[in-house]
Amino acid sequence: AVEWNGMEKSGVGYSGVEWSGVEWSGMNWNGMEWSGMEWNGTVWNGMERKGMERNGETGANSLQWTSKYGSVVTSAFEIASTDGMNEKGLVANLLWLPETEYPVRDQSKPGLAITAWVQYMLDNFATVDEAVAAIDENTFQVVSDLMPDGSRLATLHLSISDATGDCAIFEYTSGKLTVYHSKEYKVMTNSPTYNKQLALNEYWKSIGGLSFLPGTNRPSDRFARASFYINALPQTDDVRIAIASVFSVIRNTSVPYGISTPEFPEISTTQWRTVSDSKNLLYFFESSLTPNTFWVNLREIDLSEGAPVLKLSIANGETYHGNATKDFKPAQPFRFMGVKG
Repeated sequence: AVEWNGMEKSGVGYSGVEWSGVEWSGMNWNGMEWSGMEWNGTVWNGMERKGMERNGETGANSLQWTSKYGSVVTSAFEIASTDGMNEKGLVANLLWLPETEYPVRDQSKPGLAITAWVQYMLDNFATVDEAVAAIDENTFQVVSDLMPDGSRLATLHLSISDATGDCAIFEYTSGKLTVYHSKEYKVMTNSPTYNKQLALNEYWKSIGGLSFLPGTNRPSDRFARASFYINALPQTDDVRIAIASVFSVIRNTSVPYGISTPEFPEISTTQWRTVSDSKNLLYFFESSLTPNTFWVNLREIDLSEGAPVLKLSIANGETYHGNATKDFKPAQPFRFMGVKG
């Protein structure tokens, strides 16, 4: 299985899919879109190594934890982890969801800034089951704030997957958290909420992807295309074919470079794409502005307690290819942008 992620240039939006082929589980990919600000991204390896003390960055009564697992993440503006995989193969992706409605801040519960939501998952859990069980205990509260440019509230939802192919999606709507947990929930885009995405997809399944697929850059259309293609991919136990297959699907659901719809931040230029191989602990990255795909092998990195934090900058047009694990440099960990508790 493979998971992917692709980032669009608008608030935060993307298309994400989890795919399982023969002898494969936990292959995830993501595409990220962004607009409104010049996007600045950096890949961090060991950003959260074992034993790092963390703070939820919500002021008074912030959530405190010590990381159990090391991870590789892609950061946005070096204030948030938006995508990544830990040493156990758990993958987490953050997406834009305009329908998000957070609950009123409850100061009796420890707070977790939304900028650290991905990292909290990667630090603490090896499987989706573990993460869902912990979240169900409702012991802390995710807290959001304005985007760095002050233009809008960061309205986001989260997806996770693991090496078994299990998946879960977390959305705040009407002030309550809804968790969608199933190996069947392989695709997530931005808008609408996930229950409506599933209903829309049932319609397109009745039409049949070989007859017609919606072709716009709207999230619901990208969801339909990704859902059809990810289930149509031939089964394989060949790593090279599996990676190529999922990259081909996410490229099909990416938004062309230069396309932006300011009033709809979830429809914007795809800035980068990632594929996470949870079985072999390989994290692939592809920028829309460079011709090469590179990857990181978590098994070649020291993620133990006390090991250095490593950084690979892609913010200034740096180009890498192949296994870029050796190109990471020691760095100070970035601090998650906090919110006022």
